[in-house]
Amino acid sequence: MGETLRNRLLMAKSRGPGHEAVLNLLVAAGHLRERIDAVCVKYDLTNGQYNVLRILRGARPDGYARCDIARRMIERAPDVTRLIDRLEARGLVERDRSTEDRRRSVTRITVAGLELLERMQPDVEAMDRYIDERLSVREQSELSRILEKMYASED
Repeated sequence: MGETLRNRLLMAKSRGPGHEAVLNLLVAAGHLRERIDAVCVKYDLTNGQYNVLRILRGARPDGYARCDIARRMIERAPDVTRLIDRLEARGLVERDRSTEDRRRSVTRITVAGLELLERMQPDVEAMDRYIDERLSVREQSELSRILEKMYASED
């Protein structure tokens, strides 16, 4: 077991390399999540709300139905409707009926939502720099490749 993980978890040994890999992945994910959550809190958002705004920015000007937003979320959330409700109450998104199917609601990001994402951009870019400072481009690519193997057959 690596010294950093051992010191972090105050463990003498793991059950093996697979267990150690899982522990390292969970600790690293938790560490990054804390940093991302701190950025979101600074702008009075949850991580899920930020994720919805990010998705809708990419869907401009058409927007997405709730099910399409849910499918694109980094962390699948059962409460996408509630996330959208809160963003709508703040004027960051708007909902309208689909022109093709009036039963279908489409959510779009508003100018206020775009402006919020623009204000957040320096902090979001700082997260990228945080990774760049710790991993080479080659290591980043290798890490991405390895992590994709963890969930590639699950979708």
